[in-house]
Amino acid sequence: MPESDQKSILIVEDDLFIKELYERQLEKAGFFVESAEDGPQGLIKASERQWALILLDIMLPEINGLDVLRTLKTKPETKDIPVILLTNLGQDSLIKEAFEIGVEAYLIKSAYTPKQIVEEVKEFFNKKDSD
Repeated sequence: MPESDQKSILIVEDDLFIKELYERQLEKAGFFVESAEDGPQGLIKASERQWALILLDIMLPEINGLDVLRTLKTKPETKDIPVILLTNLGQDSLIKEAFEIGVEAYLIKSAYTPKQIVEEVKEFFNKKDSD
């Protein structure tokens, strides 16, 4: 259970190595982190608590990330959770569709080190806290 001042992040990522890498880096930075390894599990975990942020991959088994995002944005209990897509798919049409559905940011995994991902997450919270 996160401490009250600790931001909670759900990572939905099917690549075990990448998932564990991001988990470690984010926990080291002081975040409470849980993860899911496929779309259905991500949707279940997303509704189990009020997450401060969801990091979501697009290429997931069973339900892809865009469909997970669509579902999250239509459910009353998850529609307000900010989502950052973290993927290697960089097609303009996917990026455009993701923003139309309501994603906060779209990060290409191969363009960021895990440390840079942590910095992007911190920057997201800093911006959100100052709004």
